[in-house]
Formats: sequence, structure tokens, C-alpha cells
Amino acid sequence: MNNFFIILVHTYITKLKTKSFLVTTLITIAIMLALTNLPNIIDFFNKDSENEIAVIDETGQLLAPLKDQMKTVNDEISLVLFDGNMAEAEKKVEEEKYKGVLQLTFNEEQLPEASYKAMSIADTTIPGDLQNALQQIKTTIASSQINLAPDQLAKLYQPVSFKKAALEENAKTEEELNQARGLVYILLFIIYFAVIMYANMIAMEVATEKSSRVMEILISSVSPVKQMFAKIIGVGLLSLTQLAVMLLVGYFSVKQNEEKLEAISGFLSFGDVPAATIAYAVIFFILGYFLYATLAAFLGSLVSRIEDVQQMITPMTMLVVAGFMMAMFGLGQPDAPFITITSFIPFFTPMLMFLRVGMLSIPFWEAALGIAILATTIAVLAVFGARVYRGGVLMYGKSNSFKDIKKALQITKNV
Repeated sequence: MNNFFIILVHTYITKLKTKSFLVTTLITIAIMLALTNLPNIIDFFNKDSENEIAVIDETGQLLAPLKDQMKTVNDEISLVLFDGNMAEAEKKVEEEKYKGVLQLTFNEEQLPEASYKAMSIADTTIPGDLQNALQQIKTTIASSQINLAPDQLAKLYQPVSFKKAALEENAKTEEELNQARGLVYILLFIIYFAVIMYANMIAMEVATEKSSRVMEILISSVSPVKQMFAKIIGVGLLSLTQLAVMLLVGYFSVKQNEEKLEAISGFLSFGDVPAATIAYAVIFFILGYFLYATLAAFLGSLVSRIEDVQQMITPMTMLVVAGFMMAMFGLGQPDAPFITITSFIPFFTPMLMFLRVGMLSIPFWEAALGIAILATTIAVLAVFGARVYRGGVLMYGKSNSFKDIKKALQITKNV
């Protein structure tokens, strides 16, 4: 057992000190800080930029109501009356005196029409906001032409009352579904990136030791099962360390910008999420990690060169990608038969079963069966993987295909 902890601690400390781990962590934290502070960053770069729009109002009536309407649509856009023709206004735009020029006219029915010109129309925000404001004005004018009173117009555009209720016993409310969707969405990304990053790290670790012939010494003093799981748990602890740092930074950064991130505050509010859902999230994350980490460990033992690692674990990566894509589809239709069936396939269970647990009120036995299938698959992979691992680490030369698994098993019998 001492050898097990020696390898575990050595794997953890060694990877913790690597430049790649530190750089990846710092870059991820920087990206997270940038995303949570995005409103502040946008404000910083926009504080000196002028969103003044030159307006040529040929009607003499539309500019005033348009200014009033823009206060509710986008108060950062400033409309300035331009005393001149379109050619002169275009020249001012080219000289960067104005962001763009807006020409207002009436059509034959005395309804507003507009023409907007700018140096580039790639940015659709300003013209879109101007169009929305003009649409409101057009609606008001058109309603007055057909003698609609303001209260009649308000009634006409009043949203239809549409209430949703689930008849299923213990079904989640719409608010609970939104919160669960946020948690599921975040966990799916964590599982996806954790498996892609850390499973690859395990395979690379095994291949690196093989290439230095250290494995021949280790395999003679430590059993393959201990060695394999020491590396898996060591990298697992490393992943938890990195995730803990990133989640803490992200949490405090969101708290600091809570007012400006109001649009996603409900999406990221997990205060009312049931404890059972959080527990399932932890269980499926851990089981999903061990499933793919065990798979990656013995696949990595089949290659002798670091260059061959990616080729060997590509099918495993494709399984993760497929599960992730199905889960993204399932966020909109978690009760689809396709999602229900595939949630019992062990390589997709961590993502799809948690999706169903989080979004639906499924029977306990279904979640328990999914956990049992995962645990059984991990046990089978551990036993089979340990045999492949023991023979695989003694194989050298170029790895060509998964036929090398059979060769590794034969070597294990002769050891």
C-alpha cells in the first residue's frame, strides 16, 4: 500500500508543478475572469467611443419621437440633427465625426421609412436598435390612421397568457427546470473538458514513462492494478485541485459583478436546487472520470511513443464528444426515447443519466441502475485494463491498432 501512495503522491506533485498545468490553469482563470467581467471590459473600450448618429429628418416630425423611443431601446446611441444633404453627411462619417447617418422620410401612406449608412454595417446592433425604435413609431402612426385608441393598441400587442403545468406527480416547476438546466449545462461542460484533458494526461503519463524505460522497474515492484489506479487517482486529485481553483475564482468574480450579470443570475442560481441533484452531479462526475480514466490508462500502456497517444485514444475521445452532443440535444428534450435508451449505455451514462435526473422526475431505480451499470463497467475495465496494462507496459515499438490488446494479454500470461 505504501508503494500505491508513493506513486499517487508523486504523480500529483509532479503534474502540479509542470508548466503546462500552471499555464493551463492561469489561462483558464484569465478566460473565466474575462467572461465574468465582460460588461466592464465592454464599457472600458466603449467609454471613449462616440455612438453619435447624424439624422437627416426630411419629415420634420420623426426625430423627436425617435429620440424618446431610443431612450428605452438603447440610451447609448445619440441622435444629432444634421443640417445638410446626404453627401455632406457621408463625408462627415468618413471623417469619423459620426458613427453613421440616418435619413428619415415618409412613404406614400405617410408611414416612416429610413435609410442608414455607415463605414461598415458588420455591426448590426446600432441599425437593429434604430429599426426597432422606428417600428414602434410606425405602429403608433398606423394605429392612429385607422383610429385605434392607445388602450386598444396596447390590448392588441398584449402578450397572450400562456401557463404551463405538469400533470406528472412530483414534476419540476418551470423555475426548477431553469435552475436544473443551468446546473446540468455546467456539469456537462465540466465532464466533457475533464475527460478530454485529464484522460489524455493519464495516457501521456504512461506513454512517457514507457519511453524512458522506467516502467520496467516499476512493474517489477508494484502490481499493475496499484500502479494504474495510483496514476488515475493522482491525476483525479489534480483535476479536482484545478476545478476547485477555477470554480472559486469564477464564483467570487460573478458575485463581484452580480448586478451587471443579472441576465444569467437566474441561470446560475443553484440555491434552490435539491441536495439530491447536487449529490447525483458529484456521483456521475466521479464515476464518469474513473470510467474514461481507466480506459485511457490501459490504452496509453499500448503505445511506446508519445506521438502515438492521440491516435490510440481518438476513439475514446469520439465517445465523449458523441455523449456531449447527445446531451446538448437532450437539454431541450430530456424525455425523448432516444435519450432514455442511450442513458443506460455506460459510456454515455455520466452525461445523459445526470441530464435526466436533473431535468426530470425519473424513478429512483433508473438512476440507481445507471450508477450500477457505470460501477460494473468500471470494475470490468479495471480488471481487464490491469491485465492489458501489465502486458502493454512491456511492449515497445510502434503501436498500429487495437490488435495490440491481444498481444498485451498474451505477454501478461507469460509474465
